[in-house]
Amino acid sequence: MKPLIIVSFIAVLCACNRIEAGSSLSRADIERIRSLHLLDSNERVCKFYSEYKNNVAGNFFTNKRLAKYWLDERDSSKNEISSAFYSDIRAIDTTYYAGLTYCPYLLITKSDGTSFKVCVDGKREEIQLFFEEALDLWARRNDK
Repeated sequence: MKPLIIVSFIAVLCACNRIEAGSSLSRADIERIRSLHLLDSNERVCKFYSEYKNNVAGNFFTNKRLAKYWLDERDSSKNEISSAFYSDIRAIDTTYYAGLTYCPYLLITKSDGTSFKVCVDGKREEIQLFFEEALDLWARRNDK
């Protein structure tokens, strides 16, 4: 019974969240992202997704990088903040089906061998568009 409750809770949370254009983020969201050193002054968020609340979690790509953050509201030592500029990315792998309780994600592997996931959920077409746009920006940066 307990696993069913957990799965139901996660499904409800994900159902409320959607992929959004960076231009729809609030000023507070943008300032938070800047305060986490995930956005430069000449950088813009292209697409954004949060598994929970924007002030706690964010997965996004900009015109310069891919990034994610999770800010633990009770214990800041558990915060997770990761990003990679396109020029520092060695590989991007897509996972459309990550199991029943997990969101689809991009696995970002940096040149130094470290990796992190940028998670996104929604309709299959929206997820695919998010992935394709991020991959296209990465490919264009590597062509230079």
